[in-house]
Amino acid sequence: MAIIGAILGDIAGSQFEMEAMEGRDWQNCELYTEKCMFTDDSVMSLAIKSAVDNGLDYGEEMHRIGKDYPYCGYGGKFFDWMFGNHPKPYGSYGNGSAMRVSYIGEYYEDLEMAVKEAEKSALPTHDHPEGIKGAVTVVSCVWMAKQGKSKQEIYDYVLSQYPPGEYQYSGLSIEELKECYVEDISCMSGIPAAARCFYESDSYISFLRNTFRFENDTDTFGAMFGGVAEEFYGKTGLKNEKILAHYLDPFLYGILYSDSKAGKGQ
Repeated sequence: MAIIGAILGDIAGSQFEMEAMEGRDWQNCELYTEKCMFTDDSVMSLAIKSAVDNGLDYGEEMHRIGKDYPYCGYGGKFFDWMFGNHPKPYGSYGNGSAMRVSYIGEYYEDLEMAVKEAEKSALPTHDHPEGIKGAVTVVSCVWMAKQGKSKQEIYDYVLSQYPPGEYQYSGLSIEELKECYVEDISCMSGIPAAARCFYESDSYISFLRNTFRFENDTDTFGAMFGGVAEEFYGKTGLKNEKILAHYLDPFLYGILYSDSKAGKGQ
């Protein structure tokens, strides 16, 4: 399940959030430690899953579930949207639209429907064209991985959405990103860089370790392309249920493993 890959990526990456790269042993460090936790990326991913499985409004379900987790790492504008009296879209092109949508790409067999739902999932908050495109790009990559497309085909699609030369970090290798990447929370920076971490991987775990190689929004990189990596490789190589039961609370764990119609959406 792509959403499992996304949430495992979020949790693993959380230990490096706001931590300097110096001294980080990305090749050998433990993936899951006492520093790890689920973040807003997991909470919102599960809100999207609940909305899809139960035919509910995306914005309303994000509010219903998200309000119980006020300290999970929401950005300032999203926090105001979550807890304000009159929530409205705020023109965001941040990566929040892209980190929460893996389940949509997993659920829908029809790409056109998956794209429409990705757009709908972004609109309650991220109604900027780049915010919408970020959600669509990640969903399309998950869908392509599920359909057996090659890594090159998936990466080429990302480059078609973020053409090198027009987007600062698009098309750069990890070695190049190590020298120039400046962390920000936009889809335009994060998606091409996270896609490269997937492109240069040879397993789900090596994808995670690639996200640790340079300073970035590691939990969100893991959430955005963890679902793509899980679908592409077909497994994580981890004890998924044991890890998730340890870090998620029973309510969130229940949403994750609740019955769904994944693969049947039309």
